[in-house]
Amino acid sequence: MTNPPIPTIPTIPVMRPWLGEEEATAAAEVVRSGWVAQGPRVAEFERLFAAQVGASTGVAVSSCTTGLHLMLHVLGVGPGDEVIVPSHSFIATANAVRYTGAFPVFADVSPVTGNLTPQTVEPVLSPRTRAVMVVHQGGIPADVPALRALCGPRGIPVVEDAACAAGATFGGRPVGAGALLAAWSFHPRKLLTTGEGGMVTTDDPEWAARMRRLREHGMSVSAADRHAAGGAVVEEYGETGFNYRMTDLQAAIGLVQLRKLGAMVARRRELAARYQAALAGVAGVRFAQDPPGGTTNYQSFWVLLPDGYPGSRNDVLAALVARGVSARRGIMASHLESAYAEHPGGPLPVTELLSGRSLILPLYHDLSEPDQDRVIAGLLAVLSGAGVP
Repeated sequence: MTNPPIPTIPTIPVMRPWLGEEEATAAAEVVRSGWVAQGPRVAEFERLFAAQVGASTGVAVSSCTTGLHLMLHVLGVGPGDEVIVPSHSFIATANAVRYTGAFPVFADVSPVTGNLTPQTVEPVLSPRTRAVMVVHQGGIPADVPALRALCGPRGIPVVEDAACAAGATFGGRPVGAGALLAAWSFHPRKLLTTGEGGMVTTDDPEWAARMRRLREHGMSVSAADRHAAGGAVVEEYGETGFNYRMTDLQAAIGLVQLRKLGAMVARRRELAARYQAALAGVAGVRFAQDPPGGTTNYQSFWVLLPDGYPGSRNDVLAALVARGVSARRGIMASHLESAYAEHPGGPLPVTELLSGRSLILPLYHDLSEPDQDRVIAGLLAVLSGAGVP
């Protein structure tokens, strides 16, 4: 006689994209059209996304990382320059600086928002500082006007890594409105996804035109425009470019996703409020919340363990996994990775605290309240000492 199978607890993922038949239909229509490379749907996606974030124009690219590189490239950042970035960010932020030959200089962040502030940036400014790249980490908007007030009189441009920030606001305006240059991500961990892909938004038409050439090997006329011309068009290559294009397949999905953005943000804010209410009474616990003057889209909901908590963050993650909850470590500290092991610089105590003692809880559009209650119950049990050595 065989033993009955042991029931398993369904795992609650940390993130799940909101994708459905609309996206499948949109992608199928592109396939049937015969034009799957960069073309008319990319152009439409650029226009509508830029309007959504309050920018004059958008330049679709293959990823946010390539967008960050293009931003720095058109600013003329190069060898010998320094670009101030947070270490408290996915490593792509610092890597994009290295692609230009410049040197990423790490600044610490606010313990409340996890973002750069004038107080953390000013100590690491130098005569070699060519730009400051601020990250709206986890969808919590940074105070960009305050950073501009610091950097503007010094002639230092402030550019934005807005990978996580679609749908967030600051000062009553969308993040990205008025940005010098901002790069966005459509990776599946973000609210809007095209599988992979990114966008750069700007109000400068010359920068936009140059980035469109650079993303397509530096061609003076895009492949789509040559095809639409209906005659012989010979392109020219005025400078070394890159292959950073988005496809119409991706853009078709992005157009559907863009129509869902308002509902995505509203639902995530509802779920975040439930987490906040459940954790408000736990002594010493801090968690993601709106900053003064801004609203977050809650791309991530992070929780910082209390001071003196006896277990490690990794212990908490393991205990949650045992309860069928897939949480993740908090935002990484890039300066602690081997790729930047020899990176000089001052202490980054807040970055190391947030990275070492925080975790990210499941949060996605169709997370059910019963499943969220399982997450909450599991975390509260772990924080009380149950299941953690």
